[in-house]
Amino acid sequence: MTLRSTLFAASGLFAAALCAAPAEAQTAGAQTASTPPAAVHLDSASIWTLQGENASISTAKLTDRYYTNGLRLGWTSGVGAVPEFLQRAGRALWFDGDQRIAIDLTQQIYTPANTKTAASLPGDRPYAGVLMANFSLLQDTPNHRSSMTFGIGMVGPAALGEEVQNGFHDLIGQGRTNGWGSQIHNEPLFQITSERTWRLKTGQVGGLDTEILPSLTGSVGNLRIYAQTGVVFRFGQGLDGDFGAPRLRPGLTGGTAYTQTRPFAWYVFAGADGRVVGRDITLDGNDFQNSPHVKSQLLVGELQFGFAVLWHGVRVSYTHVLQTDEFHHQSGGLHQFGSLAASVKF
Repeated sequence: MTLRSTLFAASGLFAAALCAAPAEAQTAGAQTASTPPAAVHLDSASIWTLQGENASISTAKLTDRYYTNGLRLGWTSGVGAVPEFLQRAGRALWFDGDQRIAIDLTQQIYTPANTKTAASLPGDRPYAGVLMANFSLLQDTPNHRSSMTFGIGMVGPAALGEEVQNGFHDLIGQGRTNGWGSQIHNEPLFQITSERTWRLKTGQVGGLDTEILPSLTGSVGNLRIYAQTGVVFRFGQGLDGDFGAPRLRPGLTGGTAYTQTRPFAWYVFAGADGRVVGRDITLDGNDFQNSPHVKSQLLVGELQFGFAVLWHGVRVSYTHVLQTDEFHHQSGGLHQFGSLAASVKF
C-alpha cells in the first residue's frame, strides 16, 4: 500500500464519525434561548502569535523548493470580546460555546525545484507569492472547536515573495533566486474556510492524558478549492488547553486560540490528513490570463508529528510535516518542512 493510500485510509476511518456533527448541533439547538452558553474557560486575555514554516527549520539545509516559506503574524481576542452581530452569527451556526475573533496576516512563498534558471522550467512548480489578511470567528465547547474564516489578499508580485526571499538571502549571504520574473501574475484573492475539530478523550496512560482530535475542513475561493479530513493523536498534561498545534492552511491545524488551564502543560502528537483539491492558483496559474502552471494532484496526503509546551500564558509548538506530491511529475520524494510557532497572552 502506498503512503498516499495509507494516509487517506487513516483519515477516511473518521469521516463517518464526523458526519454525526449535524445531529449533535441539533441537540444543542434544542436549548431554550434563556439558557446561557456552556463556557469552556473564562479567558479574557488576547493572544499574539508569530509563526514560521520552512524546509530549513526541519532539515537545516538552505535549499528552496516547492513550499519554500510561510510567515504569520496573528492576534486572537479573549473569550467574549466579539461584536454582537458576530456573536449572533456564531450562535446561529453552532449554538452554544465560548467565542473569539482572530485576525492574521500571512505570506506564503512557492518556488520550483530548479531555482538556478532565469525562469521556471515547464513541468516544474511556478514561482508564486501569496499575501492574505484573514478574519476568523471561533467558537469552543469542551468537546469541539468550530471556526469560519474569510480571507482577502493577492497572488503575484504584489505579495512581495521575491523581495522577502531575496532580501533574506542577501542577509544570510546566500545566492539570490533569479527566476521571479516568471512568477504567477497579480490577481486579487478571496477565500472562505469552515472547520470543525472534535475532542475525543481516550483515558490515561502512565498518568498522562490521551485524546484524539478528528477534524473536517472545507474551503472555497480563487486561491484554493479543497475538502480535508484528518486526525491527530496526542498525549501529555493539560490537553484541555487547546485543540492542537497551529499550522498555516491548508495544513491540519488546531488554531491559534488556547487557554492556560494549569501553570505548565505539554503534549506530543502525531497525525495524518487527506485533502481533495479542486483548484490551487499557485499550481494551476492565473484565472484570467496566461501564466506558468502545472497539473495539480487531486489527492494530497500529509503526516505530521511534533510537540507543544504551554507555560504561564506562553505557548511554543513545533510540527514536522511530510507531504505527498502536489502536482504531476513532482520530483524529490516526500516534501518535508517544519512549522514553528510562538504565542503569548496579554
